[in-house]
Amino acid sequence: MQKKNMTSENSPQEKSTTNENKPQKSSLAGTAVEKNMTGGGTVWKNASLKKALSENTGFRILTCICFYILLVLLWQAIYTLGTGILGWWKSYAMPSPTGVIKSLEKLIKNGTLWQAVIYSLRRVLIGFVMALLIGTVLGLLISASAFLNRCLKPLMNGLQSLPSVCWVPFAILWFGLDESAVLFVVVIGSTFSVALAIENAIAQVPPIYKRAAATMGANQFQMYTRVIFPAALPGFLAGLRQSWSFAWRALMSGEVMSAYVGLGYSLMAGRDMADINQVTAVMLVIIVIGILIDRCVFSSLERRIQKSRGL
Repeated sequence: MQKKNMTSENSPQEKSTTNENKPQKSSLAGTAVEKNMTGGGTVWKNASLKKALSENTGFRILTCICFYILLVLLWQAIYTLGTGILGWWKSYAMPSPTGVIKSLEKLIKNGTLWQAVIYSLRRVLIGFVMALLIGTVLGLLISASAFLNRCLKPLMNGLQSLPSVCWVPFAILWFGLDESAVLFVVVIGSTFSVALAIENAIAQVPPIYKRAAATMGANQFQMYTRVIFPAALPGFLAGLRQSWSFAWRALMSGEVMSAYVGLGYSLMAGRDMADINQVTAVMLVIIVIGILIDRCVFSSLERRIQKSRGL
């Protein structure tokens, strides 16, 4: 009986002890949850901050400027080490940032650079429009005819892979050292790329679109204007960007060999004068113009098309 009483007396104490311990565990768990929530909030804040910075146009431009400044500093350091301290190469064989800037100033002051840019842009614009017209016709033909697609497409692929400089001797023999020779090189260097871009864009159109249009009674003209061309437009625009790069490179090949004024001619003039800084300066101008046209024209068109289609 005493044992039972003792047991009964101790049991409330044990229960109270157990009850006292339970809130402590829950409080510890709450503290852990609060810490996890606090940590999650910190991670979320960091992620939102990174997203806001990535979407900030000014911040992105600033990071790009800092990146290119670092590249120029690295270039200057390599030039100083290679020509002065280590003596790996002669100063006239390696361009320096300061020498390139001086060459750009000289070309700008005497008007050579602006004249070369205007002539080159005019040539590439005329040549690319001609290539676009001819390439569109060829692309539609090989898309509409299985025979031409089977026989002519491999030949176009081979001609597209041929470097544009290979056409320069033909251009000089057929047209002489004239503006027509440069235009011929530009046209022949980008026409096949345009044709293949159109053919590939049309081939990527889902067949169900064509079947649905045929079921609704669309004729051949309506099939192309209402279904195939709108559906193939994004792919064609991507191919058009590549064709532009082919035309720009073909222009440099033509101007190097047969032009009397232009960026390619300025490039060769720097080579003839053994001025490596002028050669590098003209190369940088060519790169910058290519980037600007790609960003301002083709990227802008792609964004507009994607926005109009809700992408």
